[in-house]
Amino acid sequence: MPPSAESSALAQPPKAAQDGPQIALAVDRFDWHARALTAAFARAGARAIPIRLSSCGFDTRRPSGLVIPGFGGRLPDAVFARAIGAGTFESVTTRLSVLHALGDIGVPVLNSARTIERCVDKAATSFYLAANAIPTPATWTVQTAAAARVIVRRECARGALVLKPLFGAQGRGLKLIRRESDLPEIEAVEGVYYLQRFVGVEQDGFRDTRVLVSRGEIIAAMSRHARHWITNVKLGAKPEPIEITDEMRDLSLRSAKAIGADFAGVDLLCERDGRLTVLEVNSMPGWRGLQSITGFSIADRLAGDLLTRLDLDLARTAR
Repeated sequence: MPPSAESSALAQPPKAAQDGPQIALAVDRFDWHARALTAAFARAGARAIPIRLSSCGFDTRRPSGLVIPGFGGRLPDAVFARAIGAGTFESVTTRLSVLHALGDIGVPVLNSARTIERCVDKAATSFYLAANAIPTPATWTVQTAAAARVIVRRECARGALVLKPLFGAQGRGLKLIRRESDLPEIEAVEGVYYLQRFVGVEQDGFRDTRVLVSRGEIIAAMSRHARHWITNVKLGAKPEPIEITDEMRDLSLRSAKAIGADFAGVDLLCERDGRLTVLEVNSMPGWRGLQSITGFSIADRLAGDLLTRLDLDLARTAR
């Protein structure tokens, strides 16, 4: 079978900026985001080399102890983690361990493995938001169907709950829970029930706000408008420009800081009483919908922010 254009791009990345910083771009596919970042790094004088973390590993005979395809015997100057990739618990743990190791030996990783762990596990995200006094919907995480039924009996008298996959993304697998019979069997939730108070408000459909944070600054934001309560652009929600308020700015920056993110997508929603709440924080957010209503290249900004961090780290090392 001939190689696909995608696999060829991963095996033979663009040859631009050979003398500049060499950035490992961790992806699953050479998709729109990967192409945008590769071009942005090239414009900034760096070379982005797409890699799959599933192809990385450890080799203790090497000076670094690591194997990063595309870099020969050396290590990347920095890593931009766009995707970890699906896999078993063991394989995902290995990929995160590679990122942990890179960070530990001084390679800047955006975002760090610790931050990614806090975000891909929604229960951990909820914990760190609540622990930092950031308003977020009431959340329960339990590991038996009996415990989940107790929560549903008690809490659904006050309104619906949302059942979310603990490691889900892009709005997939979400389910409204109004009664015990709505709960799936425990095998369907991989042994963990993650339940959150449903705080959506229908007013000509449903809306929430996605705010993109990079290096402690708001770089772009949008409102997402959908007929369905799941407001994900990939599922049909319409991105719309929005002027964020001081409260939105404060909550977004505090949320990114709470989970230790250099770069994050923060999802905000206005509850029925008018109060803002933080639904989720994504450490590997997409921005294609947001780019469609933004007048500058988000990829250029992200590439520039990573290279700025690399320069600062090198300057500190040289002191």
